[in-house]
Amino acid sequence: MARTNLKTKLAPSKKADLKIVDNNAVKTTAYSDINLKQWRDYEHVKTDTLWEFPTRLREGGHSNEYHGNFIPQIAQQLYERFTKKNDVVLDLFFGSGTSGIEAVNMQRRCIGVELKDELAQKVSEKFTPKQLVTDVNIICADSTTELVKEKVLARLEVMGRKQAQFLILHPPYDDIIKFSDKKEDLSNCSNTEEFYDLFEKVAQNGYELLEKGRFAALIIGDKYSDSQIQPLGFECMKRMNNLGFITKSIIVKDIQGNEKAKGKTANLWRYRALAGGFYIFKHEYIMIMQKV
Repeated sequence: MARTNLKTKLAPSKKADLKIVDNNAVKTTAYSDINLKQWRDYEHVKTDTLWEFPTRLREGGHSNEYHGNFIPQIAQQLYERFTKKNDVVLDLFFGSGTSGIEAVNMQRRCIGVELKDELAQKVSEKFTPKQLVTDVNIICADSTTELVKEKVLARLEVMGRKQAQFLILHPPYDDIIKFSDKKEDLSNCSNTEEFYDLFEKVAQNGYELLEKGRFAALIIGDKYSDSQIQPLGFECMKRMNNLGFITKSIIVKDIQGNEKAKGKTANLWRYRALAGGFYIFKHEYIMIMQKV
C-alpha cells in the first residue's frame, strides 16, 4: 500500500467522495491511501462486482471456529478501498472479531459491538492488552439501542475521533442460524418483518456514528421461507437507503468453499431444490453504501 509523508493539498469538490489529495508524487481520494498516480500497482484490489475466493484465509490471527463469520479477504479489500491508515472501523455485529483482527493487521483501528458476553470475552483474548487499549475496543451491548451510541461515542473520543470512518454491518441472515438464546438477537426474531425493523435500528445507529462522506458495507445473503425467496439483502439495502445512505455498488460473492461442513448436506439440498422448484444459494452480497 503506497504511503507518503509529504504535505498535501486538498482539491475542492462538492461531493466528499470526489475530493482528491494531489501533489507531484501522490494522488489519493479523501477516504483511501491508494495512490491513483500509481494505480497499476494495485492489481490485488478488486474493482469488479464478482468476488471469488477459493478458501478462507487462516493466517494473520484468523480462524474458522465461529459459524457465520465473514472471510478476512473481504475486510482486506474493503479497508484498502475505503479507509486510510489509523482510521476507525465500526462493526456493529462484531462476532468472532474478523474486522478487528484485520484492522490491526492493516494499521487501522476498530470498535466492535457484540451482544454475547461470552463471545466478547473470548474474542478479546485474540488481542494483546496493548491492542485492546490503542487499536481495538470491544463493547458488549445491543446494537439496536440508544445506549450503544453513547458507548461508541465515548470510545471514539478516547481514540481521538468524533465519528467512525467506515461501517461494517454483517447481521444474522434472519433466523437461518441461531447465534444465541437472547431475545435481542436478530436471529431470534419472531418473523422476518421484525428482523428488518431491528436491523434498521442498528443501521440508524451506524448512520449517526459514521462520518459524512464515508462508506459502509452491508454483508448479507438471502433465505428461503414459505416456499419462496426472502430477499434479505435488498430489503436491508432499502432500509439503509431510507436512512440516507446511497448505494454505490452491489457485489456478488461466491460462498462456495467458505462454508463450514457444507458438503455433508449438498445432496439433501439438491433433492430439496429439485422437489421444491428453487435454486441453491451459492452467493451472498456485499453492498457498498455511502453517507452523503
